[in-house]
Amino acid sequence: MKSVLIVDDEKPVRDSITMILEYEKFAVHTAENGLAAVEHVESGEFDLVLLDIKMPGEDGLKVLRRLRQSHPDLPVVMISGHGTIETAVEATRLGAYDFLQKPLDREKLLIVVRNATEQHRLVREYRQMKEAVEGKDAILGASLKIKEVLATIDRVAPTDVRVLITGENGTGKELVAKAIHRRSKRSAKALVEVNCAAIPNELIESELFGHERGAFTGAVGQRTGKFELADGGTLFLDEIGDMSLSAQAKVLRALEEGKVERVGGARQIPVDVRVIAATNKNLAEAIRQNVFREDLYHRLSVIPIRVPPLRERREDIPLLATAFAEDICQRNGMSVKRFSEEALRALQVMEWSGNVRELRNTVERMVIMSSGDLIEGEVLEPAGLAGKNAWDDLLAVGGTFQEFKDRAEAAFIKKQLERFEWNISRTAEALDIQRSHLYNKMRKYGLEREE
Repeated sequence: MKSVLIVDDEKPVRDSITMILEYEKFAVHTAENGLAAVEHVESGEFDLVLLDIKMPGEDGLKVLRRLRQSHPDLPVVMISGHGTIETAVEATRLGAYDFLQKPLDREKLLIVVRNATEQHRLVREYRQMKEAVEGKDAILGASLKIKEVLATIDRVAPTDVRVLITGENGTGKELVAKAIHRRSKRSAKALVEVNCAAIPNELIESELFGHERGAFTGAVGQRTGKFELADGGTLFLDEIGDMSLSAQAKVLRALEEGKVERVGGARQIPVDVRVIAATNKNLAEAIRQNVFREDLYHRLSVIPIRVPPLRERREDIPLLATAFAEDICQRNGMSVKRFSEEALRALQVMEWSGNVRELRNTVERMVIMSSGDLIEGEVLEPAGLAGKNAWDDLLAVGGTFQEFKDRAEAAFIKKQLERFEWNISRTAEALDIQRSHLYNKMRKYGLEREE
């Protein structure tokens, strides 16, 4: 039975909608204000929320923002007796599924409710199926930058085009490579991974291309290389920026000819391999320093994918932290723990030099160290996890309260401008202000893009 939460401060409205939906065999729950609605959603499982806009305390739009952050897949239909086009547009921009005006038309209400709950069922089934297939390898996030990465993956995965994945350590480059292989026509064959940074230079060629018996000291038998093992599938060359120049030359030749030659051998072995490479290094700088071949770079970087660091997608942190906590609790046989809003805010302002990998380790420590089912922000402090972040710099300067507010506002606006690559329209939309207002703020704080 599909479950619907009705949120409205007027009891007659709640009762009327309840009667309509219960007659259609929906399980109905009600809340009279925004705070009660959030508590219901956190403690229960719903297929839809019908949310009034005008309520005492937190209005519907504020509640919508909170629900979109904590439950991005839950459809929310806004209802209002004072609806305007501007309000409807704003609700849609914030992620509302639909907008209904009071007095509610019974047939329209039922159509919207049925469509929204059916969509939620399909999304949930798809997510469950995806998680069953991908497990820990799922790429989590709802930020614009992660959506762009996922869209690129969907576009390039069915082809055989070579992909170069760049990004800092811990951002999830390996997950991107796995997602491309999993969605490719080669998915039935092997994904063979090689960490170029973990293999000594004198052994990397043997690892990639194999060797014949007696090819060098210690080669007591014949060895099949990674290119051959990946025949028909995908070869993932992780940290390719650490590969020696001699190995780079042989990889380039293998890509050009579709053949490899084992170390100490003379036979050309045909291979059908799709190569995906990844690096945390600036390959353009490496080319200038003559430690990476420019011709190999162009062969590998047919489609470049940059995986953003966590500091550029802070809005994904609540989703990531919640997913990590659920997985950690399940693996350790613990009851599911959830984060307080204070704890999530604390996580969102940390620097995360180790990116998603560091976040997962931090969440694991918080889950283990918290005594109850609610993970509070202070759990960060005893373990020394809070560390130094941008807030420390803001607080250390001193001055008046107004000066602190100006510094904080300037830092926040600058961060958002960087997040959207100084696109004024997109930044203004994200900040929910007019472009002219954003320009005024930039002039006030002297914010300019560095060339």
